[in-house]
Amino acid sequence: MIRYANVIALKPEKEAEYRELHRAVWPTVLAKIAECNIRNYSIFLNDSLLFAYFEYHGEDFEADSAKVAADPETQSWWKLTDPCQEPVGNATPGQWWVTMEEVFHVD
Repeated sequence: MIRYANVIALKPEKEAEYRELHRAVWPTVLAKIAECNIRNYSIFLNDSLLFAYFEYHGEDFEADSAKVAADPETQSWWKLTDPCQEPVGNATPGQWWVTMEEVFHVD
């Protein structure tokens, strides 16, 4: 299992919309996440910063990520959520969610 943490900015004027969308995430989107070996997925909000955490239990993260990205239902979901977000300042060109480095962990 590999832990992932990512960060992105939430547009302040889109907070209510983003919260509402996540009160009822589409079952097809959740099923695709599970099918692609992602578990224990959470998104946290602090001020205008979204922090996502999940655990990957598969063998090929890139291939599973590509499956998620190719899914038509997930693409439709992202058309609703993406306008609510914007990359943080240290994102590279074309990067959306920025992966964070784990600096401490204890079980």
